[in-house]
Amino acid sequence: MNRLQKLFEKKPTGLLSIYYTAGYPKLNDTLTIAETLEKCGADFLEIGFPYSDPVADGPVIQASSKQALDSGMTLSVLFDQLKDLRKQVKIPILLMGYVNVMLQYGVESFCEKCKEVGVDGCIIPDLPMYEYEEMYRSTFEKYGLSNIFLVTPQTSEERIRKIDGLSNAFIYLVSSSATTGSNLSVSGSASAYFERISKMNLQTPVMIGFGISDKATYQAACNFASGAIIGSAFVKALDQNNLDQSIQNFMVQFKG
Repeated sequence: MNRLQKLFEKKPTGLLSIYYTAGYPKLNDTLTIAETLEKCGADFLEIGFPYSDPVADGPVIQASSKQALDSGMTLSVLFDQLKDLRKQVKIPILLMGYVNVMLQYGVESFCEKCKEVGVDGCIIPDLPMYEYEEMYRSTFEKYGLSNIFLVTPQTSEERIRKIDGLSNAFIYLVSSSATTGSNLSVSGSASAYFERISKMNLQTPVMIGFGISDKATYQAACNFASGAIIGSAFVKALDQNNLDQSIQNFMVQFKG
């Protein structure tokens, strides 16, 4: 059982996960941000490895990815930055990014490096489920990595059941079909969608992401899931000239 699985077993509700882009706002900020987020109460983190064509990302994360790439961020650089991760950070860590970057690095090498630095799982949104199951599942499991699947309002019940059976940590429930950074609406169709998933009584916990930006949207998401994931709003709040304080200012709204 990895750190991520232990977390969901220990704390099944009220979880807060933060996503940010590796190498943003400055190339060497990756580990500093992780340390500060842990101190400020984040339950687990998703570190995005940037890609030149981030089709699912909104303008905030796209811009952060471009800046990180321009600064020299690569998977090799990221793994080097994370070599001392577990000397400083105890909470679960996931890497999130696009499949082409992982394939270029080599799936076996990628998974081996994740284990070496202490990464607990991965979110690869454009990795087809059948490819994962047939080609990569054994490699992920060999290195103790959880693979996190995404579910959208358009995902069929059959596919959701299949994902539930393949998952061993949590399922990422995308709040809408929009890109990241869109505002969450918890009325009407969104609520019906969340309730539909809830009534399926899945064996795997669910986290809601896309459009979570403040305490109100976070709490609304928590009514339907184990917790919520915040990305664009956090990335937008980062101030490279006062990094620690900008993180503390963002996170304080979720205390109490």
